[in-house]
Amino acid sequence: MSSDPTTEFDGRFSDPAAGPTPWTETAQALEQAELYWLTTVRADGRPHVTPLIGVMQDDVLHFCTGPEEQKARNLEHSSRIALTTGNNTWAQGLDVVVEGTAVRITDHDALQRLADAYEAKYGKDWVFEVGDGGFGTGDDVALVFRIEADKVLAFAKQPHGQTRYRFSER
Repeated sequence: MSSDPTTEFDGRFSDPAAGPTPWTETAQALEQAELYWLTTVRADGRPHVTPLIGVMQDDVLHFCTGPEEQKARNLEHSSRIALTTGNNTWAQGLDVVVEGTAVRITDHDALQRLADAYEAKYGKDWVFEVGDGGFGTGDDVALVFRIEADKVLAFAKQPHGQTRYRFSER
């Protein structure tokens, strides 16, 4: 993602009193979220949605998955994803949708920085050993991905407003 995306406010789906959500507020919501929902597509075209944890590092969202999990198998044939976060209230908070491409990370130094970021965010229950092109070694490896965002949507709730961010590099 970029720290300066093109921002478009969509008044068709917004309260007349609403305005665009600043990118800094949306990026902060993505960074501080504890839980995300990842949507991938199965080989037969059916969607698969699952909750997971993730970290934002250098303005880019990251997640990991075991190689035998459904989301990993889906990413083998289609790297297109949607990731969402927010809350289940009608009149408070900010819901965010990220649409883009999942790109696997195998570089040891990048993986170590991400392992450190997971531990800093989620604590000692989420300590990852780096090795074998992912988190872990041998048969117990988690694949790690970054999300190259095409578009991000922010849905503000008081007042209700929809903001779209587009990224020039994609």
